[in-house]
Amino acid sequence: MNTFFDLHYAARILPALARASLYTIGITLVGFAIALVLGLVLALLRRSPIAAVSRTIGLVVEFVRSTPLLIQVYVIFYVGPLYGLVISALTAGTIGIALHYACYVSEVYRAGLNCVARGQWEAACALSLSRWRTYTGVILPQAIRQVIPALGNYLVAMFKDTPVLSAITVVELMQQAKNLGSETFRYLEPITMTGAFFLAISLTFAAGVRHLEKRLRLP
Repeated sequence: MNTFFDLHYAARILPALARASLYTIGITLVGFAIALVLGLVLALLRRSPIAAVSRTIGLVVEFVRSTPLLIQVYVIFYVGPLYGLVISALTAGTIGIALHYACYVSEVYRAGLNCVARGQWEAACALSLSRWRTYTGVILPQAIRQVIPALGNYLVAMFKDTPVLSAITVVELMQQAKNLGSETFRYLEPITMTGAFFLAISLTFAAGVRHLEKRLRLP
């Protein structure tokens, strides 16, 4: 135990950290899936021709983006029960991080939609396509291809932000490392290994996004 880095202790805590990493990946993937769908809805609503709708959504998006994720998950988990919203820490954390990143993702979608050539909109209008068919068949396939790298950045950022959820008792990867360290007062091994897990998983996510970008790239 007097060695600088105890390999035996590291091997003993590896299974616990591996399980926590899978738990953290699950939170990230579920939260990001929600953020992708909700972000698209917010982006489309913000482009609504109804001024009251677009301005209200714009204010909501800017409010969420301008306040810390930590405060948002605190409000959902600790303040929510005062108003009848009683949910588990895992659910509150997943919803909180999903809503937070949905607002960032909505801005990515909006940038992609703005980059679609005006002629595409005019062609759809000339063909008398409905607004739904214009978006699903013409505009979104072009817009989403352009924003995949930015979406990938937010996927990695969301994964790295999961330690914030430990503030509401979610035992994700970083919290598990702190729990293991508190048992033996050896923090070097669990924290170092946690950093290695975050690095390896983040690089894997980034590689997957780059592969998807190549697959969907326009000729």
